[in-house]
This record gives sequence, C-alpha cells and structure tokens, in this order.
Amino acid sequence: MTTKKIRASIIGAGWYGAQNHIPTLKARPEVILDGVSRLGADELARVRDHFGFAFASEDYRDVLARKPDIVVVSSPHHLHYEHACAAIEIGAHVLCEKPMTLDPAQAWDLVDRARKRGVQLLLVNGYQYLPHLPELRKMITDGAIGPIEHAMVSFISATRDVFHGDRGLNSWQTTFFRPERATWQDPAKGGGFAWGQMSHAVPLLLWLTGLVPEEVSAHAFGREIVDLAVSGSVKCKGGAVASLSGAAAMPQGNRGLMRIFLAGREGMLTAEFDRDWCEIRRDDGTVRKLSIADGEWIYHGRGPVEALVDLALGGDTSLNRSPGETGATATGVIAALLASAADGGKPKTIGRAEAPR
Repeated sequence: MTTKKIRASIIGAGWYGAQNHIPTLKARPEVILDGVSRLGADELARVRDHFGFAFASEDYRDVLARKPDIVVVSSPHHLHYEHACAAIEIGAHVLCEKPMTLDPAQAWDLVDRARKRGVQLLLVNGYQYLPHLPELRKMITDGAIGPIEHAMVSFISATRDVFHGDRGLNSWQTTFFRPERATWQDPAKGGGFAWGQMSHAVPLLLWLTGLVPEEVSAHAFGREIVDLAVSGSVKCKGGAVASLSGAAAMPQGNRGLMRIFLAGREGMLTAEFDRDWCEIRRDDGTVRKLSIADGEWIYHGRGPVEALVDLALGGDTSLNRSPGETGATATGVIAALLASAADGGKPKTIGRAEAPR
C-alpha cells in the first residue's frame, strides 16, 4: 500500500463537484483535500466545512498558489479554459469537466500546454471508465469488424427540464447544491443539449474507434434559444462516415439511452449502454457477445476522478481513458455541429483533430 499523499484542489465546487468529484476524492486515503474555490461566501464555507478542506477562497488563484498536485475543474463551461490553463501552468494534473471548452482553439491550447508541462489532462467522460470499455476499444482497434466504414452514436437523456424552464431534475432537490439555470440555459455560456450532452457521446465514439473527423453538416431543434436536439453527419479521415444524434427527450427517472453502431468491412458491432448489451457479428458467421452484468453500464462519474488520483500516484498513462486530445477533438466537432445548424446545415470543417493516444 502506498504511503504517498496527493494534495487535491477543486475549482468550481457546485452541483456535480459536490455530488461526485469531492466525495470520490475524499474516499481515497491517499488524497488530502487541500483547497476549494467557488463563488458565494456562505456556499464556500458550507462545502469547506462539510468535506474538511484545509483552505477555501472565492478566488481560484489563492487555491492554486498552494501548489496542489491535482486539480478538478468543475466550474461553468465558459470558465473551463481559464481555470484549467492556470492549473496546468502550476504543474498540476488536471481533470476538467466536459465540455472541455467552448472554443476548439482553446481546447487544443490546453492539450499543448499539458504536453509541454508533462502533466496529465483528463476530461470527465465517465462512459469510457465503465467496465469492459478497454476490452471493447481493443477489439475495435484490433480489427474485430475490419476497417470502420460507418459509425453512429445516439444519446437521448432525461435533460429537457435542465435545458428548458425552471423545474430542473427531480434528483436535484436532494443534492448538496442545485445547479444554476444560467449554466445550462444561456447559449453564450454553453447552454443547450449539444454542449451539455453530446459532450458525452462524441468523446465516447472517438475514443472507442480512433476515428478522426474532418467535416460536419448538422441541424438542430431549438426551443427558446438553446438546442434540445441535434443531428449531424460527419466525414472522417480515410473516408469513413459517421452519424451523431441526440435529444433531451427521455422522461425523468429513466436511464439515458446511449447506443453505438459500427459497420466495418468484415462485420458490425452494436453497443447499447442503456441495456448493458454489446455484440459483434462478423461476415464469417461468428457472433461474440460481451458478458456485461445487469447495471454495469449505468453511468457514473467516479472513474475519471479515480484515474486522476492513480495517475498522480505514478500510474500508467493508459489509465487516462478521456485524454485531452479526445476532449479537444470533440470540442471541435460540437462547435462545428452548432455552426452548421446555425447556417442551415452547410458543411463546416473541424480544423485540428487527432486520434486519442
């Protein structure tokens, strides 16, 4: 058992930070909860005292001045770049909430800065950390269905009341903090389904397949400013085509529908995360099913936080299943989706994109 201690700080201790990130860190015996930052003196004092942080400040720079080993950035979307950039520059390993940024250029700047500083940069994309995902990824990249010709991901989540109106999720009534409506319903701050939920689906598809997107054409259904549904067609490097779609349409209290279909030269793969189901059918007649227990693929966000700690303790880089490269490429895809939808579906180039390392 290691005796090494990791000092952790949180920037943006709001709803999900207090619901998932901080409790996961606190449960690790190697972690010292060193610093926490959020706006609101009363709320800050509450989270400091409840979880036992050594230091708290409304100014995130005061927290970073203590030189923590790891930093979780869970502030509102439009602040991710500023906060993650500052954390990387002090030499901390950083876990950033999704979407990584709202500007692809800023996302890639974070990737480049992390590489230069020699620190790990992870995104809070919990699907990649569910059981069997490394096995599934290896099967795909090793050619289980041959070269991919078509890929599809669709995500329908119970988030209509997050992006529209003032009801919010029923589960929020019992959370430590209730999310601010502005975080999810202001388009200038990344409100809407594409930034809020396709930032789960797009990184998952990219990480599993290694596809490198080049151009997007899309349409969106909007209601009172922000999008509630989006559908796009993607041209990828090497000729593969992909379909991306999603909607905030699942009734509350139901598991989100996340499904991926891959068509290759030698067969096809079906992965249904809402049904704990994955199957590969090959042209030679063989059928392979992953043995997934009921509920194993229910989404949670603990995996990326655990990986952040393990990486800081010296773990192998393969523990990072949500690398900055994937997050930055996904940022470019989502930005292009929204730009194309706003321009009547005209194709938009993605610019820089890389396969996950």
